[in-house]
Amino acid sequence: MNLAFTPLVSLLAGILILVMPRLLNYIVAIYLIVIGLVGIFGTGNFTLRF
Repeated sequence: MNLAFTPLVSLLAGILILVMPRLLNYIVAIYLIVIGLVGIFGTGNFTLRF
């Protein structure tokens, strides 16, 4: 089973926003930073194999 890193981060951010909507600004900021770092240092093709 292969899981791509970017959709996994998106799913986690969405769940956290639903559970803790008061942290929306922080979650979005962290999400954007992580996606930006993945874009700069890799192509986003990092996969986790189970």
